[in-house]
Amino acid sequence: MPVGEESVIQATTLDRAFADGSGDPERKHPEAHGTTPPAYLLSEGKATLQESYLATDRDDFPTEEQMRTLRRVPQKIPLKIFTIGFVELCERMSYYGTVVVYSNFINKGQFNAAGERTATRTGAAVNPSSDEAQPGALGLGKQIAFSLTTFNSFWVYVCPLFGAWIADKYLGRYKTIFYSVLIAEIGHTILVVSSAPSVMDKPHTSLGVFILGLLITGFGTGTFKPNISPLIMEQLPEEPLHVVEEKGELVIVDPAITATRVYNWFYWFINWGALAGQLGMVFAERYVGFYCAFLIPLIFFLLAVPVLIVCKKQYKLTPPSGSVLGPAVKLFCKALGHGVTANPIQTIKNWKKGDGWELVKPSHLGANKPSWYNFDDAWVDEVRRGWGACGVFMWVPIYWLAYRQMDNNLTSMCATMALHGTPNDLLQNMDPITLIVLVPIFDLYIYPFLRKHKINFSPIKKITAGFIFGGLAMLWATILQHYVYKTSGYYDTKDPDYKSPINVWAVTGVYVLVAISEIFASVTTLEYAYTKAPKNMRSLVMGVQCFTTAFSAALAQAFTPLTNDPHLVWNYASVTIISFVVGILFYAAYYKTDQADQELNMLPTGQFGNATQSEDVERRLSVANEKKLTPEAAPETVPEKI
Repeated sequence: MPVGEESVIQATTLDRAFADGSGDPERKHPEAHGTTPPAYLLSEGKATLQESYLATDRDDFPTEEQMRTLRRVPQKIPLKIFTIGFVELCERMSYYGTVVVYSNFINKGQFNAAGERTATRTGAAVNPSSDEAQPGALGLGKQIAFSLTTFNSFWVYVCPLFGAWIADKYLGRYKTIFYSVLIAEIGHTILVVSSAPSVMDKPHTSLGVFILGLLITGFGTGTFKPNISPLIMEQLPEEPLHVVEEKGELVIVDPAITATRVYNWFYWFINWGALAGQLGMVFAERYVGFYCAFLIPLIFFLLAVPVLIVCKKQYKLTPPSGSVLGPAVKLFCKALGHGVTANPIQTIKNWKKGDGWELVKPSHLGANKPSWYNFDDAWVDEVRRGWGACGVFMWVPIYWLAYRQMDNNLTSMCATMALHGTPNDLLQNMDPITLIVLVPIFDLYIYPFLRKHKINFSPIKKITAGFIFGGLAMLWATILQHYVYKTSGYYDTKDPDYKSPINVWAVTGVYVLVAISEIFASVTTLEYAYTKAPKNMRSLVMGVQCFTTAFSAALAQAFTPLTNDPHLVWNYASVTIISFVVGILFYAAYYKTDQADQELNMLPTGQFGNATQSEDVERRLSVANEKKLTPEAAPETVPEKI
């Protein structure tokens, strides 16, 4: 684990009420009093949690007893958050609505091997009501279709790193989102052109136009993704833990609980969009043609533009912070360099101590700090926490191995079972349907029940549960695939057209378990990326979270030899074992981080900027605490100008 990942992070600066050097606790800037007390004082035994918090001029912080006994609740969600959720719904509908027809558009043609027309000039099936109806357009085969759809998955999840960098350094999140939407809509327009009958008459011309549209759409989608989820959370008032009375009961309003609620409902919007796109466009291509299947998502996506324009005045917009990535990377390397020895085992032990981050803080280096140090100690702690979150994300591609079985393998399994008139590709919609049903149940009933009974179901535990439920889903698929082979007689005949009498709806259990695992793992990684990243690096950390999905696509390719008969049982069994084992290892690796989750969430906000902002104001607070002085009465310990 990187440099003290398992240790409790200690903040070493006063919160933003004093970060500008004024030391005036009466300033009412919303961000100045929106942070929690320095964990440094608590760890040094210089003050209780409440005493330290009172320095931020709040009198509603819970006592230690209240922290142990009171129920925790989320804060109220403002209406403007749902408008951003609607924009995400439009984007996901447009994305999934087009991606779902890519394969048929490229792979299938308008004539079968016997030269009989199976699709019209628009690509619609000649007889769409037939069970054997097959839309088709370019007829370029499975290999080109597989290559382009796989590339699209990779491209869409690589671009977030660029989108995050642009937002954090130059444009800010809102402008990046707005321009990304416009770029993606241009790409969608080009896709519509590629599917015009006169263009499809020349398959290779149509393919070239389609690839151009795919690249532009993927770039817009990719740069959109890492910014929309941080923007939605930034609309919440920045309030720390505080006690309120709710229906005669004292409760603690917890920002971490609020983040869980917001991202649960954000994911709910995502899956409504995915369901509408996947279901609707399959029928659009079948009955009307591909131009319709590409045009409807474009029209729906256009609704996002007026919503963003009209609601802009209501949004809280965070300006770009300048060059943050460079200092964050250099700081990480500098911290990593401490403790390095010729003995790799000793090096790992030194890193686990966590001393490296303390040794690179401005207060420790003093006059010896590098010229690029334009931040305070608290920002170092935030960067440490952000890199720790990125470390968590490095495990997630293993989880996505289970999820990616839905892309092709489970659909192929359905085709070998008793369909009873059910299209084999219809069952994949059980995933978004299950999520639409279960997300409100988890948010309104299951999570409140756990909190009421003081069960701390923290983000690390949720991600671990995601691995476990993903493993259970693959265990179900393993057993089901075995019985499909057995009941169809495949083990004896090796007939490639084998058919099992098992009802296709038996695969529902796999989709339900995968959906539950998404609630625990996928939703929580969004929450974790936001809550653990420095404020001026939230898009970047979210971009890393997105990039792990691209990496999971590459990992999935390693299982390609197991995706053909008769190896599918071993394919599912391998993913089952990997999910269980990695889930256990993940929790073991982050057990101590899990124990410190509340302290991580309570870090004060650091300053990244000019020399005045990077003054070491924490020592002034420490001196004030020891001498029972107010912060503004404490002696100045650093020069005003550095």
